[in-house]
Formats: sequence, structure tokens, C-alpha cells
Amino acid sequence: MAGIGHNGGPGLGSGFRTHCWTVARRELLGARLPVEVVRMQVRRAMQLGLEYKTYAGVRATTGRDLVAFLYSSNALGVFRRDQAVPPVLTTRIADIAASPHLGCAPGLAPEVLARQIGAVSGRALAPFGSSWSMMRDEMKVWLKAQGLPGDAVLMIGETAHEREMMTAGGLAGFVSGQAFFAGVADAI
Repeated sequence: MAGIGHNGGPGLGSGFRTHCWTVARRELLGARLPVEVVRMQVRRAMQLGLEYKTYAGVRATTGRDLVAFLYSSNALGVFRRDQAVPPVLTTRIADIAASPHLGCAPGLAPEVLARQIGAVSGRALAPFGSSWSMMRDEMKVWLKAQGLPGDAVLMIGETAHEREMMTAGGLAGFVSGQAFFAGVADAI
């Protein structure tokens, strides 16, 4: 006997859900983008300093373009208060067509490092061991203060804790600093 609201159709057992998922996935992967859309995405990926595959993956997942990057002090290789950001990294950041923001590890001076990379904002990141809800709430407050949608911000970080902050805050994705600064970091 069906309950209130049941339309009398077949039940949505796991077999039917699996079938629906398989069909939807096949249609998504089988879809071909027009050549001009792919060209536009390749140009945008280059402007953002990302590999096309990374950019296209974030774009497909969020449905948004990236407008800002949140760089962690760990990704910049800054671990002490008196340490400067290497000039080759500041040059790379200046060449990116996305608004730069900075997240510092505890004990560092966010405003000093933010100035060095030309960041719109600088903030201390949640310390290691922070709860999921604390990381989420801090990230949401920061996003609101900056007027940024979380799914349009890419985090450039280095640690698993920073990846967890990205997830808790609902950011678009995570790229390691080593991958993002590959090539230019060799010049340090």
C-alpha cells in the first residue's frame, strides 16, 4: 500500500537510481562542446594560469567562472614572520586575471604578506585542529565581507588542512602551490 503523496509508480529502488545515474553520466560525458566554447575556455584558463583540464573541471563542477584566488602562505613558501614572498611568485600572481586574496597560517602577519602579493584582502586561516563548522563559518564570513560567491574562488594551498578549509567553506576547488607555481618556483 502506497503512502500519502505516492503516485503509484514504480519504487525508486537502488537499481533504478543506478540506471538514472548511468544514463545521466553517459549524457554528460558524451556531450560535446562547440569548438568556440572550448577555445574561449582555453583562453580563460591561460589568463588564470591554470591547465585547461583543471579550469574545465572546476567550471563544469560549479557552473561558474573563477573570479578570485585565495593563496595560502604555505603555498607561497612563507613560514616565518620575517620571510618575504619570492619576487617570481609575486610576478606570477600579478599576471593572473583573478582577484588575489591571502590566507595566512597562524603567527604570520596577513596584512604584510597581502601587500607583498597585491592581495585585495589578507586574513588568518583557521588554525589546525579547528572544527569543521568553525572553518565553514569563518570562510563564509570572509566570503560575504569580500562579496564573493564561494564557488567562484579557487584555493591555492599546500596542506590537507587547507584542502579541508576549502571544502568546508564551499570554495570552487583546490590546486597545490607546487602545481600552480611549477616552472616559476624553479627560478627561486
